[in-house]
Amino acid sequence: MNTDNLQIQIKTFFGLEEILAEEVKKLGGRKVEIKNRAVNCEGDLGFLYKINYSCRTALKILVPIKSFKAFDADRFYDRLFDVQWDEYMSIDQSFAIDATINSERFSHSQFMTLKMKDAIVDFFKMKYRDRPNVDSKNPDIKFHLHIDRELVSISLDSSGDPLFKRGYRQMQTEAPINEVLASGLLQIAGWDGKGNFLDPMCGSGTLLVEAAMIAMDLPAQIFRKKFAFQNWKNYDAELFTTIKEFRINRVKEFTGKIVGYDIDLKALNVARTNIEAAELEDVIEVKKQNFFESKKELFPLLVVFNPPYNERISIEVEDFYKKIGDTFKQNYPNTLAWLITSDLEANKKIGLRPSRRVKLFNGKLETRFLQYEMYEGTKKAKFDNQN
Repeated sequence: MNTDNLQIQIKTFFGLEEILAEEVKKLGGRKVEIKNRAVNCEGDLGFLYKINYSCRTALKILVPIKSFKAFDADRFYDRLFDVQWDEYMSIDQSFAIDATINSERFSHSQFMTLKMKDAIVDFFKMKYRDRPNVDSKNPDIKFHLHIDRELVSISLDSSGDPLFKRGYRQMQTEAPINEVLASGLLQIAGWDGKGNFLDPMCGSGTLLVEAAMIAMDLPAQIFRKKFAFQNWKNYDAELFTTIKEFRINRVKEFTGKIVGYDIDLKALNVARTNIEAAELEDVIEVKKQNFFESKKELFPLLVVFNPPYNERISIEVEDFYKKIGDTFKQNYPNTLAWLITSDLEANKKIGLRPSRRVKLFNGKLETRFLQYEMYEGTKKAKFDNQN
């Protein structure tokens, strides 16, 4: 494997591709190219370590090692058997295969995964008269199989566990927001740690923790114990240690306030547990507060939140969204507020016109991320006063 010029594919959620591309460029990625739910780029081994450790909107980071066309399962097996698998793993390492298949010809992902496993095992049996073990739960080496019609792509997964598993979530409420999505929302909303931040329905505290990590420039994976690339044959432990130390030295002090409200005591306890696990209890404050009875206390203020789903709402949904709009209008002047919702008609119920609408997916759930700009008095009065 040429480690000076790796082809790298970084997976993300639909709608976060541009945010991810900006992160990749800042971290030193070359030839950055935006794809659907992914960004492709080039970089060396150090860049691969850096992006795994620091990137906030990456779900997994793949290094393609082989691509070919196959029109039947036998051809698929033959082409895989020809790969020099001992370049990527040794016989005493376990492996697993993760598959994404979009093909009428090869519609059964489990069968294709099994064929690939057979090709790898047979390669080792032929060359070494022994075989590596398959371990689907905790493999040393993870391969990714992607089939799009007849085009087969094989990649090494450099991350291992998905990168939304930051390591600070000890507990969760129902339907917590994914960490990668949370960070993406904050970056779309323009949060850069200047000013103050409020999540008025904070649930398990994910948006609060991600906001604090951005504000302090903490690496996204500061709490992660293991990456898949640490089991690779070419792993450079000294280089990775240097990259981590350099990154930690960039952490900065945050002078604003990050606050979370919730009316559910259980949710607040969960949030506090996760905030403590992230060692951010000195930076983030959570308190029992009904947002609908609150007033703006912090200036300047950015509000970003994920209103709870129906199972945590004891009132009628339409009334709930109307109260959000009324609270914004009456109690939060001169505030920029964003909320994410899977109710695609929510903006009509809120009674305010969103100034931005971003289509996103939370897993398979289509959502809208809506921006509202509240002014003192009316928008017209604001502009009249400026003239």
